[in-house]
Formats: sequence, structure tokens, C-alpha cells
Amino acid sequence: MNEIVLSNTCPPVLSECGLLAAAEPFYHMDRTAGFNVLIYVTDGTIYITEDETDYAVEAGELLFLKSGVRHYGRREISKGVRWYYIHFCDSVLKPECMNKSCAASAFEKNAVMPKQLSGLKNSRIESMIEEYTDYFYSDDPMKLWNINIRLFELLTQIAIYNNSDKNLLSDKICAYLSSRCGKPFSAAELEREFHFSYKYMAAVFKREKNMTMQEYHTRARMNNAGMLLRTTFMSVSEVAAEVGFGDALYFSRCFRAFFGESPTSYRRSVLKEI
Repeated sequence: MNEIVLSNTCPPVLSECGLLAAAEPFYHMDRTAGFNVLIYVTDGTIYITEDETDYAVEAGELLFLKSGVRHYGRREISKGVRWYYIHFCDSVLKPECMNKSCAASAFEKNAVMPKQLSGLKNSRIESMIEEYTDYFYSDDPMKLWNINIRLFELLTQIAIYNNSDKNLLSDKICAYLSSRCGKPFSAAELEREFHFSYKYMAAVFKREKNMTMQEYHTRARMNNAGMLLRTTFMSVSEVAAEVGFGDALYFSRCFRAFFGESPTSYRRSVLKEI
């Protein structure tokens, strides 16, 4: 499906954007771009093929094309078609540049961008695309500081719009597990809470979150433990009990496996980073 994933910890970087109008019929160019592409059509229809999948993007529709994947035209695009385009790259941030406690934070969130989205005529998304392109060509002296922030806001709104009618079961499970990170993981309690079989919930959660429910629960417990070590004077044993571990030694082993260092070392390293 060649999906593009938006992360709140790795904002995208703009390459180029603009508004084009076809003065004569043409075929979309054949290329494998080193950037992602957002196409939004205001008039007519654009025909484009990505990785042997054909797309017809009509007025009021947008399409995302993934970097590194060939796309080209198989059908002729008529004269008079108008469309916005936004070329953007994935974040230039490198994983090794990110603080490990932030990278594992419970605040990290990913969203899969819709491949194609329709019904956007006269919508807030259409207005934001128009406003963003106008801003790109403006003389604002702060443009170089703001352009990528605004791009992230635009893409976030598209992701929210795409999921606005979807109350994901996995999100409900995440909230439930986070609220009970001080208690042991229980498949039976999950079944009672959500009225689905554990097998079904496990499959849905894995598909939507790309991790198991147990992995998420462990991450929530460890992040809570890290927060307690950073912000309180609680002993390691007290922190272990607070996040649901009766055995402080076992807690320390789990903490080391997650953060790469012992709870005591973690507490010391946080002070050194201030």
C-alpha cells in the first residue's frame, strides 16, 4: 500500500510546493522521487500509477505518493486540470540524536496517512492546503522557521480528518492499560472491560499499533517508573511496588532491559543531563 507514517517525534521537512494548471493534455512524469508527494486536485482528474496501482484523483480529493517508489502516468490527463502539490521528506532527525527516555516516551504517537481521501471540497483541509501554498510564496521573514511547523500541522489535520469517524479499539485499550500500569496485565480483565475475545483484541491491537498489548503495558509501566525515579525521592523498591512489581530485583532486571541501565544508574544519568 506504500503508506506514509507521520510521527509526532519526527516532523517532516518541506522540499517544494505549489499550484499547477494543465495548459494542454499530458501524462504524469515517470520518476522514483526521493521525497513524499501530496497531490490535491481542485479541477478535473489526475491519473497516476504508483507501484503498478492505478489512481484517479478527482476534484476535492488528495493522494499521497511515497518516496522511493516509482510513480508515472498510464492515462492522459486532460487540459484544464488544476492541482496543488507538496513535496516533503521524512524528518532529518537521527535516532541517535534523540534522548532515549524521550524515544521510549508514552507521548510518542504515529499516524498512518490516508493513501487517498475524498470529500474535501470547501473543507478545512482544502483551505489549509491553499493557505500553506500561499505562505510558501510569501515574504514573511519568519517563513524558514515556520514552514515545516505549518506542514506538520497540515498533515496532522489530514490524519485527524481521516480518523475522525473511527473510534479505534486499540486507542481505548491503550488508555485502559495506561490507567492500570500499576497492576499486572490480565487478559481476562480486558475481555470483561471490552466484551471481545482476547484473541480478537490481540490481533486488532497488533495490526493498529504494531506491538502486542503486553508490550504496550510494559512500556507504560516502565515509563511510569522512569517518571517516578526522575521526579520523586521514592526508593527503587517503592517505585517497583508503585508500578506493580512485588519483587524489586525482578523490576530492576525489567527496567534494565527496557532502558539499558539499572534504576539507580538511570536516576543518576538524568541528573547529569540537566
